[in-house]
Amino acid sequence: MPSGRRIVGDMTNIGEQAKPPFAVLPDPSSLFLARAERLSALAPDHELGPYLSFLAKLATAQHEVASDLPPALLPPDDRMARSLAHGVPPLSRATIEPDDIMLAAVERLVARFGAVTLPSETATAIAALRTGLRSDGHRIVGAALKEASPAQDLAQRVLILAGLQVHFSRLAAMLDANALKPVANAACPTCGSPPMASTVVGWPRAYNTRYCTCGLCGTMWNVIRVTCVLCGATDGVSFRGFEGQPDTVKAETCDTCRGYVKIVYQVSNTALEPLCDDVASLGLDMMLAEEGWKRGGENPFLLGY
Repeated sequence: MPSGRRIVGDMTNIGEQAKPPFAVLPDPSSLFLARAERLSALAPDHELGPYLSFLAKLATAQHEVASDLPPALLPPDDRMARSLAHGVPPLSRATIEPDDIMLAAVERLVARFGAVTLPSETATAIAALRTGLRSDGHRIVGAALKEASPAQDLAQRVLILAGLQVHFSRLAAMLDANALKPVANAACPTCGSPPMASTVVGWPRAYNTRYCTCGLCGTMWNVIRVTCVLCGATDGVSFRGFEGQPDTVKAETCDTCRGYVKIVYQVSNTALEPLCDDVASLGLDMMLAEEGWKRGGENPFLLGY
């Protein structure tokens, strides 16, 4: 079973034709711990080592908060059924409104992370954010969720989105994976967010299959390989990486939309994790940006790149 994931159904029947599940839901009890461990393993001797160590601390705080929150509340069954019937994600970030439990996830993460020894600029941003959340929390969280936060609040928005990752992963884990359906190119079937990256997995009955991963709720969904996950084009798709370096992380570029989303070959290295290895391969983003390619993956920890 993939780390941090909950697969519904039997993935190990030998002799049957492989039929990968469309959606694989997150397991909040292990998702953030797995990310913290991967980030900690990547940090030593890495050119982004200080940032990866910083994110490892943040992921650890996410893991601790995820097990210490009131039960999350899904939208009413009839509302989710209507959404699914009309091809709309049942937890659409475009329409869901912040409630007290969502706000609690953000507030508690910010408070927990604020107890860690941090650079002075980060500590200042956390203090300002805690003050803002106490006075206008629902509006601030709703703005970050709907991508309406001003650019100058980038650091605070990253922290808010980290809290929202905790909340939405808890909601997603409560869904029926078998009920989820494709909704559109580049859209998570659970919350409608763009893909963060795609992963070629080595799971039983899903060997060499590609899944996109949502950067908000953590849902993974099956996508045909050698197809642009942004626009659906099949022509002009190619793969870019650094010469002389392991080819376990590449960029899948598309001549049609001039965008790209990274693809992580977990089938070759089971230690890889989409969010973590997306951040760790920032150099690839910088190279492609210089060549005029537009990043299509949405990773809350790469905002501004």
